[in-house]
Amino acid sequence: MKKLAALLLALLMALSLTACSGKDEQAEKLDLSAASWDQIVDAAKGTTVTFYGWGGDEDRNNWLANVGAPYMKEHYGITLEVVGMNIDEILAKLAGEKEAGAAAGSIDMIWINGENFYSAKENGLLYGAFLDKLPNTEAYIDTQDPETLNDFCMPIEGYEAPYGRAQLVLFNDSAVTPEAPSSAQELLSYCRQYPGKVTYPALPDFTGSAFVRNIIYELCGWEQFQTMEADYETVKEAIAPALDYLRSLNPYLWNEGRTFPDSSTTVDAMFTDGELVLAMSYSPYGVAVGIENGVYTPTTRTFLFENGTIGNTNYMSIAFNSPNPAGALVVINAMISAGLQLSQYEKLRNLPVVSPEKLSAGEKAAFEAVDMGEGILTQEELLTHRLPEMPAKLVPVIEEIWLNEVVGK
Repeated sequence: MKKLAALLLALLMALSLTACSGKDEQAEKLDLSAASWDQIVDAAKGTTVTFYGWGGDEDRNNWLANVGAPYMKEHYGITLEVVGMNIDEILAKLAGEKEAGAAAGSIDMIWINGENFYSAKENGLLYGAFLDKLPNTEAYIDTQDPETLNDFCMPIEGYEAPYGRAQLVLFNDSAVTPEAPSSAQELLSYCRQYPGKVTYPALPDFTGSAFVRNIIYELCGWEQFQTMEADYETVKEAIAPALDYLRSLNPYLWNEGRTFPDSSTTVDAMFTDGELVLAMSYSPYGVAVGIENGVYTPTTRTFLFENGTIGNTNYMSIAFNSPNPAGALVVINAMISAGLQLSQYEKLRNLPVVSPEKLSAGEKAAFEAVDMGEGILTQEELLTHRLPEMPAKLVPVIEEIWLNEVVGK
């Protein structure tokens, strides 16, 4: 009897594996360019989709595990496997598979933007144009929004779909420093008033790099950089006023600008410990989360420069050799739905990528009903002070110039 039960169990497992294999093969072989959306959804049912991206955001990891993955399983029968990996490692993995001629790799979806998208697209590591294939693109996304069309000034051409929005904000404790500098010049006065109590992350930290680019915009304007070539001397000449300004800050910064903290995480820890009186973040609602969690005091408040701060969008793309592109399309389409964007807005405090003009009255009311917490700016205040990103190719040039011309000077 035991032998018969074992034999039946083995047979059922074999049939199950055969069925899964068949579904994976069906999803892989489907001609997505000619398939209807219903055919794509059907092909994706019962398959696994791997989603590779930076795994350092625990709140996002929890959201994907407890909201995103169960949603995909319930609505589409898809198993979503999230793999935390730094983007440079992801691109190296894809490049290695491309060099080896691997027709089907291990990565389906990628969390990506900026310089990394530029590099991946230029080197043929992405699947291709798919954005207009998604029903929720037309339903919820402003297809003429500059951030739908370009990523760090790099034409997207449908190679990625928006996932969430970020924007640089500054914050301080109003009970410690009542001032909230609204310009670069006011920031300089602020640093003089609180010597050694202000700094920013060393470049190429993402937030530190954005802060420096924001200073460049403030003092040099932003328009000229949208079409500028990534020539070291050309860029250096164009940003000379900002370099002068950053050097003028150094004597009043933490460690007198001889060195800078290694990351935005370190700067944040120094702020919460009282070592600094100002910090910055690419998460515009991060202060509310910090207040709720008891990390920041209730008197901590977010502020912006009057002329605006840099904002960008992060995206989802598909690997050039995705073993399950049909499944990836279905997952990405779900991620840009009003429902999952609302969930991210509420639980992750992300600026949503859905267009308010495309939301139904009920959907719009649901977004407006979310209590985003204390110490933050409204979505309207953020978006009306939002500045475009620079071309991705300029970013590493500026970071190199900063290292050579600002640190310790």
